[in-house]
Amino acid sequence: MKPTQTRRITLAINAAGHYENFPVASMLVPAPLRPAITAVYRFARHADDLADEGDAPAPVRLAALDALAADLRAPAPLAPVVAELHPHLRAHGLPVEPFEALLSAFRQDVTSSRQPDFASLAHYCSRSADPVGEIVLRLFGAWHAGTRVASSQVCTALQLINFVQDLAPDWRRGRLYVPLDELAAAGLSERDNAAASAAGRASAPLRALVRAQAARARAMLCAGVRALVPQVPRRLGWELRAVAAGGLRILDRLARQGDDPFAARPSLGWRDAAPLAALWWRIPA
Repeated sequence: MKPTQTRRITLAINAAGHYENFPVASMLVPAPLRPAITAVYRFARHADDLADEGDAPAPVRLAALDALAADLRAPAPLAPVVAELHPHLRAHGLPVEPFEALLSAFRQDVTSSRQPDFASLAHYCSRSADPVGEIVLRLFGAWHAGTRVASSQVCTALQLINFVQDLAPDWRRGRLYVPLDELAAAGLSERDNAAASAAGRASAPLRALVRAQAARARAMLCAGVRALVPQVPRRLGWELRAVAAGGLRILDRLARQGDDPFAARPSLGWRDAAPLAALWWRIPA
C-alpha cells in the first residue's frame, strides 16, 4: 500500500474511533489550513467535554458553555481555546454562527437526553455536526448552495453512526439518541435498553431497530459523499472519502456482530486498514 493510502486509512480509523465528524488536520489538508482546522477541533472538543465529562452539575456546565459563547464575540476572549480560534476567524473570514450552533447543541446535551422523533434528532445533528462541515468547507472555499445539502447529509450521517456505535455508553450516561416514536413503533420501550445494558446483549427486536437506524445512516452517508466529493477540492475529497470509509466500516462491524452495540462497541484498529482501503477506492472521487 502506498504511504498516502496508509495515511488516509489512519485518518479513517481515527475519525471513526474518536467521535470526529469532520476531517482533522492530516497531511491531506493544505498546510496553511491545518492550524485553523486544529483550532476548530480543539474548540469543539473542549466545548463537548464541558457538556459531557466530569460530574459538575448542570448549572455549572451551562455557565461554562455560556462563557464560551460570550468569548466568541468578545474582543479579548478569556478561554484559551477561543483565543486560539479568534485569529483564524479573522484570517479566513469565518462567521461566528456555526460555533454558536455547536454550543447550542452542547447545551441541549446538558438539559435534554431524549428526542421524540427523527425530525428532532436531525435538528440536533444540524447543530452538533453540520456546523463543522460548514466551517471546513468555508476554509476550503467550497461552501455554497451546491454543497450545503450534501455537507449536511454527510455530517448528520456520521453523527447518526456515532449514535448507533455508542448506544450502550450513551445509555449508561442517561442518554438515548433513538427517536422515541420509532422505539415505540418497534414495540420497544426504554426498559428494553435498560435490560440490554444489564445483560450485555440486546434483544432481537432491539437489534432490528439498531439495524434500521444503521441502514438510514449508511444511505444518508453514501448519498451525501457521492454528491459532495465531486464539488470540493481534490485533497478535501480524499479526506472526506477516508472519513466516510471509516463510518461505513463501523457499520459493517456492527452488522457482523449481529447489530448489537450492547454486546461490544464496534471500533476499528490496524487490521481494518485493508478493508478501509477497499472502501476508500469504491467511494466515487
